[in-house]
Amino acid sequence: MKLLLLTDNQPDVLPALDLLPYSVQVSPRGKWAEAAKDPHVAVVLVDACEQLNQARTTCRALSAAGLSAPLIALVREAGLAAVAVDWCVDDFVLTTAGPAEVAARLTMAVARQGSQTTTGTESIHIGGLSIDPHSYTAKLNGETLSLTYKEFELLKFLAQQPGRVFSRDQLLREVWGYDYFGGTRTVDVHVRRLRAKLGPRCERMIGTVRQVGYKFAAPAAGASATAFPVDEDAWDSHIRVLIG
Repeated sequence: MKLLLLTDNQPDVLPALDLLPYSVQVSPRGKWAEAAKDPHVAVVLVDACEQLNQARTTCRALSAAGLSAPLIALVREAGLAAVAVDWCVDDFVLTTAGPAEVAARLTMAVARQGSQTTTGTESIHIGGLSIDPHSYTAKLNGETLSLTYKEFELLKFLAQQPGRVFSRDQLLREVWGYDYFGGTRTVDVHVRRLRAKLGPRCERMIGTVRQVGYKFAAPAAGASATAFPVDEDAWDSHIRVLIG
């Protein structure tokens, strides 16, 4: 696998690469346009350790130029909160990641890119919700939702298969692409944030299947916002609070 690393002055930004059997081409970000044309490049890595704004601009420019290879940002944990949907990256890797994690992330990024070429590029329209994978935008009743990268990916993944129930472990594998170090709790956190951004009238689009996981609950044609399935876990919690 040939990797293209775009960095100005840190060719060793991801130490784990030295322990993996990959061919790594290092190029300054100022010359990305020419380097990214190489058809043999499987993954493009962008150094986002220090100049976050510059890295974001580079990622957006690469995406807008029609880059066919997966685009991954290399970030420090302190800068992770800055990575959002508008970066237009396929994934991120912490610079402290070990060889096994890096290899898994790169392999899955390439695999996802291949499947998305045929199945993941169409816009999704369900009820008042529209999701555009090309521009990484999601709108609800015409209003753009302000989503982080993972919130967008989670919403898109669930909406692509409405009604199908996914366990938290399945969502970690499919959306995060690896065994997230924070465990399945991170899925619950992202679901809670997604529901908050969907608002009280539409939060039940993300339905809970008790003791199993989550699903996208598409509203029936002509149904009101209150016609979504009840979130059983939330209802049980509410009852416990009432009865003490």
